[in-house]
Amino acid sequence: MRTSLGLLAFIGFTLFLLAAMISIRPFGEPPHREMDDWFITHAQIESSANNVVTSIVFDYRGFDTLGEATVLFTAVSGVLMVLRRKEGMKK
Repeated sequence: MRTSLGLLAFIGFTLFLLAAMISIRPFGEPPHREMDDWFITHAQIESSANNVVTSIVFDYRGFDTLGEATVLFTAVSGVLMVLRRKEGMKK
């Protein structure tokens, strides 16, 4: 029973990978060309930023960037707390 369940999971995962490999677009072909053109046309007007990438990161995806910065800050704080030296410990 356990072997057949593992074999079934392996076959399902293999079929998923094959379907993903078949549906992938050619290298360098943008997925949403009309969206790219819209950002290039409207980024400077809406955000007053000369760089399109900067306007996307800070204006259109601001909350996502804030979330990523929060996760990074939390990870660094955790590492510093684990690696700090306690008072009274010998060097």
